[in-house]
Amino acid sequence: MVLVNGVLGFAQEAKAEQAVAALARLTTASANVLRDGRAQRVQGTELVCGDVLLLGEGDAVGADARLLRATSLRVQEASLTGESQAVLKDPATLHGMPALGDRINMVFKGTVVVQGTGLAVVTATGMQTQMGAIAHMLEATPAEATPLQQEVARLGRMLGLAVVAISIVVIATILLMTEIRNARDVIDVLLLGVALAVAAVPEGLPAILSVVLALGMQRMARHKAIVKNLSSVETLGSASVICSDKTGTLTRSEMTIERVVTASGSVYVTGVGYAPVGRLEHEGLELAAGSLRQEQIVLLSGGSLAGNAQLHRAEGGAWEIHGDPTEAAFLVAERKLGIHQRREKRFERIGEIPFSSERKMMSSIAIDHEHAEARVLITKGAPDVLLGRCSHARVGMEAVPLTDLMRRQILADVDAMSDAALRTLAVAYRPLAPGEDWQAGDSMENQLIFVGSVGMIDPPRPEAKVAIAEARRAGIRVIMITGDHPRTAARIAADLGIVAAGETALTGNDIDALDRAAFAAAVQATSVYARVSPAHKLRIVDALQAAGHIVAMTGDGVNDAPALKSADIGVAMGITGTEVSKEAARMILADDNFATIVQAVREGRHIFENIRKFLRYLLSSNMGEVLTVFLGVVGAGVIGLSSGSGGQVVLPLLATQILWLNLVTDAWTALAMGIDPPTDDVMARKPRHMNERVIDARMWVGVVQIGLVVALASLLTMDLYLPGGLIEGSQNLDTARTAGFTVLVFAHLFNCFNARSDSISAFHRLFVNPWLWGALSLSALLQIAVVHLPFLNLAFGTVPLTLTQWLVCAAMGSSVLWFSELRKLLHRAMHPENRYKGKPA
Repeated sequence: MVLVNGVLGFAQEAKAEQAVAALARLTTASANVLRDGRAQRVQGTELVCGDVLLLGEGDAVGADARLLRATSLRVQEASLTGESQAVLKDPATLHGMPALGDRINMVFKGTVVVQGTGLAVVTATGMQTQMGAIAHMLEATPAEATPLQQEVARLGRMLGLAVVAISIVVIATILLMTEIRNARDVIDVLLLGVALAVAAVPEGLPAILSVVLALGMQRMARHKAIVKNLSSVETLGSASVICSDKTGTLTRSEMTIERVVTASGSVYVTGVGYAPVGRLEHEGLELAAGSLRQEQIVLLSGGSLAGNAQLHRAEGGAWEIHGDPTEAAFLVAERKLGIHQRREKRFERIGEIPFSSERKMMSSIAIDHEHAEARVLITKGAPDVLLGRCSHARVGMEAVPLTDLMRRQILADVDAMSDAALRTLAVAYRPLAPGEDWQAGDSMENQLIFVGSVGMIDPPRPEAKVAIAEARRAGIRVIMITGDHPRTAARIAADLGIVAAGETALTGNDIDALDRAAFAAAVQATSVYARVSPAHKLRIVDALQAAGHIVAMTGDGVNDAPALKSADIGVAMGITGTEVSKEAARMILADDNFATIVQAVREGRHIFENIRKFLRYLLSSNMGEVLTVFLGVVGAGVIGLSSGSGGQVVLPLLATQILWLNLVTDAWTALAMGIDPPTDDVMARKPRHMNERVIDARMWVGVVQIGLVVALASLLTMDLYLPGGLIEGSQNLDTARTAGFTVLVFAHLFNCFNARSDSISAFHRLFVNPWLWGALSLSALLQIAVVHLPFLNLAFGTVPLTLTQWLVCAAMGSSVLWFSELRKLLHRAMHPENRYKGKPA
């Protein structure tokens, strides 16, 4: 066990080193800097505070830096903050201490510039950066042993002590209760003690446990859950809390326009994701011809023109985008309206005014081939800002002057969509006058005609909602932890059933304002967290564990790595996950799907149930062997088992017979039970508590009771054939011992059916495991061989039995089945609420 713990500790240290090494590889990059008045390219390790970074599209940021200037600068910070959308940066001064995801005047080491340019002064390098802080947390976070590892270690210590005690007691009892005449008697007693020690220990447990866990690992892999080490296979089944990221795991990571509002009304867009399947509906009906449809055509076509994204169908049939997901959402909605081909033929883009953080909009200039090659300016941007540039509004086929009432209504509609956690964008346009300079830049963005606004969202995965409902049925609490906006997080959580509608998210700033006691209380009551940092995620996981929960944590970014490592089982994303998160996690989702986690929980519970099955079987069977020898010696005079001639000790079983029992009835039968299908609905029960033992008090009572019945059945059979005792017999010692030995084998085989559940009848789903029936048949054939083959008779001290004697042995062996059935019947009568309803096996 010390060796195992040492290997485990070494593996955990290696795992931490691999995670930190992956983090170092991720953050090693070169950077363009301004030194001595000229641009230079240096390695990221050579950056110092005060260096001025020159940022451009595609650059990896080499240090934490404060922006001095930014032009349309967008930075992808998903690996650091969890925010799926690229962040628009602004060098303006911020007040207070905003959350990491809201520090828009900063750029951070390890992030990537996806658009625009910027100038920034380095404020932190190396381990002083936000990435460095994560590396510190990774090294400082201990990797805990899994609950199964802890339980197996505890069981090993307990069984080791029990075996020594049993051997000493049995040997001492035999020495005291029998007449020892020579050294051979002492040797026989000691050999029996050793054999009993072997019998008492389920020596096949490590191998069987490894095989069962390996098979469970294979089944999980078929469900897209890749487990990195055997001991973690069962852990997810014990989870009482699943902390999940939002983007890509609970949501599709595909921005979708959900609502479109124009002057003539509001339209809902059905369908989700990038596949252009769905329609536009008004008041529950498909959008018909008229003013509202004309406005929708102008808005969606205009939004598609004012962007650079592309939408196409891949070879496998799936729809893919290239470019900004927000811009792609317009292309999808336009296809749902069926107007994209007309727009592509009618308009030809000839120019663009890029987005900037100061203007909060972008524009395209296009030639209208249906109107004498006229040029038109199409603008897309923040609704409140864009509205300020408009003088008219599109109503049907006409442009009418904007009134104050119309402006208030437009802003009210935008606020309503924002309250529903939708991201809003507006579209406007203006025909350019003949001869107007279409290359005049942003000075053209005035006197625009406002068309309308759209509300979009990254929609929840439909299978995630079903999976969350299944998790809740299983007594598992699901918590969303995201770097996204609090309002968006709360909306998605409500849609998925994680929280009730109207509940709010706890933000990183809220967490910082709480003391330890208040935070511990908040963790018990809060299921949605937003705008959190890596340190916050780690605190949430640690607080849940301190409250007695077994925590599963999902994540895909560098920011998730410390919490993934600290959780009882960290689950990384296989598609979108960074190498850092994969190294820190114990399980990887090949499809990034939350539903896969719940399926893995089901498999983990099934594995734990089967572990209890074969432990119940092995321990109760071994207990029967020990009690047979012990009671046979203590009650030798009662059952007619007395000292034979020659001064030798007479024992109920020989040492070789005990070893044969272990060989024939332990290994393959226990292994077959390890792959037994579930006897009940494992997801209908609550998670087991972290302090709940694999072998609890009720199981120990059952083990002793079954062992006692096995021993009594074997000894009574021997008494049946021996002269004297309670039942007068007429057979010799060899026949009686062979019969008792055979009863033990039959009792073990019948006990296989008992051990499949501690409360459900053995006849429930009796034939679902062909491997078990095969193992039982093999064991029975081997027992017939050891009784009837002469060379085995000589080796194991057996003699052939008659058919009647075989039937008697089978009947006596079956007594363990009928006793167990009576015991389960009484249990179900005392606990009717658990009758076939997912109670633990």
